[in-house]
Amino acid sequence: MDILQAVVLGVVEGVTEFLPVSSTGHLTITEKLLGLQVDDRGVTAFTAVIQFGAILSVVYYFRSDIARLLTAWVRGLTDRDARTSFDYRFAWYVIAGSIPIGLVGFFGQDLVAGPLRSLWVVAGGLVLWSGVMLFAEKRGTQKRTEQDLTLRDVVLVGLAQCIALVPGVSRSGATISAGLLLGVDRVTATRLSFFLSVPALGAAGVYEAIGASSEISATVGWVPTIVGTVVSFVVAYASVAWLLKFVAHHPITVFIGYRVVVGVLLAVALTAGWITAT
Repeated sequence: MDILQAVVLGVVEGVTEFLPVSSTGHLTITEKLLGLQVDDRGVTAFTAVIQFGAILSVVYYFRSDIARLLTAWVRGLTDRDARTSFDYRFAWYVIAGSIPIGLVGFFGQDLVAGPLRSLWVVAGGLVLWSGVMLFAEKRGTQKRTEQDLTLRDVVLVGLAQCIALVPGVSRSGATISAGLLLGVDRVTATRLSFFLSVPALGAAGVYEAIGASSEISATVGWVPTIVGTVVSFVVAYASVAWLLKFVAHHPITVFIGYRVVVGVLLAVALTAGWITAT
């Protein structure tokens, strides 16, 4: 991989990671168009590592919130009175909600990095999950705020996050849809999606950087990987700020038309033999 390819992929990751359009799906498509082998171990590891850059942007953007939650959580471990605060409970909610994808991602890593790295899967995920997003937006009451969240809510959203291991579904699309179906307002669902992304994608990026370091060195290279990670951080930071403002006034269904068009065009390209699935 050369530097220009890394920059392009970093931009794609930063733009799409927090939009309900599937960053993994877009990265897979872009990698294929750039002539890379999408199911190569080094390329899949590169994809996970540059997502870490996007996660760092969330940590930086929500640094005051995260610091407040961490402080409340640490205090609550030894102070009974501190355990009555919402911040203490919410910190535990995020931890509990992150466990499902940690387990599924770890035990299903061969499936995620292998058979699911197919453009047919991406096409199907983009089109089919659009129906779920439409249903969630139409049925969601949006009467509940962040203060109304319970452990059950966050765990259910965490379970929905596991579905996003299928390329094309979209992690934010899955978590925001789940939040809406639980009656949470759109901004709260989006903020929760951001908070759950930190342990999930952060751990995945570190795990791949360590576990697949030799594959990255052999097929991608660490300089392009670092460049892609830095670019994704910068671009994703702007995306986070924009998305929070956008969802306050627009439904997530505005992304459905784009998802369906990309999914259908991809299926046509695959059927016509213009590109191969892996």
